[in-house]
Amino acid sequence: MLASDQGAILTGSVRLTRWTATGGDWVTKGVLPAAYARTGQCEDNVANICYLREQLFLNGKHLQRVASRDKVASGTFFGDYANNLVYVGDNPAGKSVEMSKTETAIESDASTVTVRGLTVEHFASAPQGGAVVLGPSWTVSANEIRWNHAIGAMLVNADRAVLEKNLIHHNGQLGAGQYSSVNATITSNEISSNNTDGFWIADWESGGIKTTWSTGGSVSRNLIKANKGVGLWSDAYDDGRTFANNEIVDNAADGVRYEIGRNGVVESNVVRGNGFGTGRGSGTSLWDGGGINVNTSANVRVRYNTVADNVNGISIQSRTRGDGPWGRNLLRDVIVTGNQVTMDRGTTSTGLVQNSGAAIPPGEVTLRGNTYLLDSLTANRFQKAGRWYTATQWRQAGYDTDSKFTTR
Repeated sequence: MLASDQGAILTGSVRLTRWTATGGDWVTKGVLPAAYARTGQCEDNVANICYLREQLFLNGKHLQRVASRDKVASGTFFGDYANNLVYVGDNPAGKSVEMSKTETAIESDASTVTVRGLTVEHFASAPQGGAVVLGPSWTVSANEIRWNHAIGAMLVNADRAVLEKNLIHHNGQLGAGQYSSVNATITSNEISSNNTDGFWIADWESGGIKTTWSTGGSVSRNLIKANKGVGLWSDAYDDGRTFANNEIVDNAADGVRYEIGRNGVVESNVVRGNGFGTGRGSGTSLWDGGGINVNTSANVRVRYNTVADNVNGISIQSRTRGDGPWGRNLLRDVIVTGNQVTMDRGTTSTGLVQNSGAAIPPGEVTLRGNTYLLDSLTANRFQKAGRWYTATQWRQAGYDTDSKFTTR
């Protein structure tokens, strides 16, 4: 067990103390590691600097990395790896300057480990790597995990692990991640304001929570708020995952994305105000996503959710995604039922889109028993394969024939 009742802080940073004024900036030397391989995809795909792991903190405030010395200004820093120099735009005299250096705070091959009551900060985790890495049957509870470069808490081969009641915020890439774990639980956490270091918002592994290659288990009762990316994302061969009773609000991309998986349940979540981020790959069409987005997955149930004020309502996407461990990746057997969906602004819609090589066969997507709150019953708020429909036309097309359509 690793625990503290006094809020002990684990920090991965070191103090930088030897500064010299130079040309309006301040510089220190000899503190950076050797250059390392680039991994991950950045929102700014020209500068491509999000993968660089070392962060700087001035009196505890996170400084924004810039791509060249001429861009250095107050609140920023530049790391010159070729010459092993660090420049800052604020006078460090009399102030604390810390640089994240250690890659991981807690990781072990042991099972049945408990981590409780700690603050974990300033670790220079590599993209897709966690500051805290959970293993089998671990319980990580009631910690604050903040201001680490990549992922706050990462479950890796963490069968039956529990990540619960943590405050996970302002990490550089993602709040929490999960890979190759069976029956793991992520519950009752507050996961907010992650992706501080500029990873691609619309379509790379950034934002709140992302799970991959995992079986069973659940993500439930979390507050997932104001992350620069997808709020809650299942991608790449999750099987039998349940996302339930989460509050997912104000995230820059989709609220929920269930992608290339099967046997998923998305139920009883509140999904509000998501998808309004701007930048590379963002947009307002159903191809760009929605409050809830089911993408090229099979046997998925979307039920009893409250979906309101998102860039779109519920987006069902059939894309050409090749083959995987279960054969051809196809959109099949998706049922959307019992949801309350508010669509009353902009181009917000609910419906189906498909690639030309991934047409959805009749009967594979069912919408029934939902309630839609609209600005007008004659507004075009529904789509199928690029065609817009009013509520009446949508019913005539065979969708939501027993659903309720009303105005706010």
